[in-house]
Amino acid sequence: MEAKSDKGIILMNLGSPDSTAVPDVKRYLNEFLMDKRVIDYPYLFRLLLIKGIIVPKRAPKSAEAYKSIWWEEGSPLIVLTKQLQNAVQHDLQMPVEISMRYGNPSQEAAYDSLLKQNPNLKEVILLPLYPHYAMSSYETAVEHAKAVHKKKGYTFNLSIVPPYYNEPDYINALAESMRPYLAQEYDHLLFSYHGVPERHIRKGDITGKHCLQVENCCKVDSPAHEFCYRHQVHVTSELVAEKLNIPREKWSVTFQSRLGREEWLKPYTAATLEELPKKGVKRLLVACPAFVSDCLETLEEIAVEGKHTFINSGGDSFTMIPCMNVHPLWVQAVVKWMTSLQS
Repeated sequence: MEAKSDKGIILMNLGSPDSTAVPDVKRYLNEFLMDKRVIDYPYLFRLLLIKGIIVPKRAPKSAEAYKSIWWEEGSPLIVLTKQLQNAVQHDLQMPVEISMRYGNPSQEAAYDSLLKQNPNLKEVILLPLYPHYAMSSYETAVEHAKAVHKKKGYTFNLSIVPPYYNEPDYINALAESMRPYLAQEYDHLLFSYHGVPERHIRKGDITGKHCLQVENCCKVDSPAHEFCYRHQVHVTSELVAEKLNIPREKWSVTFQSRLGREEWLKPYTAATLEELPKKGVKRLLVACPAFVSDCLETLEEIAVEGKHTFINSGGDSFTMIPCMNVHPLWVQAVVKWMTSLQS
């Protein structure tokens, strides 16, 4: 870049362990699961539960899962986020950095890198790589970025891109990234989104009387929808299915990655993968639009474990549609949004 911009961009993703070694996975899980917006129990109870029970038990299993999908260059999530950074940077004059909510590179490191490139930085535009609003994803990323900005006393302004679950450019990029996979014969398309506890949906309801309380609540207009993950993922699915001309009976929405025994958003992906072959669905496509970059939850939980469940339950073919990653239309969408905020 020849001309320095007084603005910078940070693409913020979830994060990943630094390696597949158990200590690194344990460190990552501790940071992730101790987040009060992920597991929102009182601190002392959360501390005992996470560090005393869940992490010691889960870390070795998670390390093996990460090993099964780890790339030579490193964590797929980190590698793909860096690729997106490079692709977006190619078409912008503003410097672009990446940060992770958990692990590395940290939010502080991203801020400092932008300042090093331009000490006169006036504004940082934060794009959370979460299309939908959820307390445990978009909200925690944004609040963490704000907290670091305040704590370190940075003088530049921080601007944040709102959720874009229904933005035409996002819907177009997502649909077109999926379209080639629909050319094959298939019986059903499953939109599998990362799950959240039903309690989180009720907790985020700003009206206190709509989400999961009103019949067909996601279809009934309400101010609660601005912060309702369940509503937003259904909107994304409907818009994509409409753009791809998929008949309503050929697609459905499920939720994966359940943790613990409490009620999470339903239907559950794992249970649905067992049931579909019994209903005559033998050829299945699965997309995971909660993620813009492939990661453990797509490459291992769906492409490996999910496929195993479906085939063992009587299915014939299973195809996981990759996330948008660095699809040209997704890169173009990000560049367009950042350019519009540049002036």
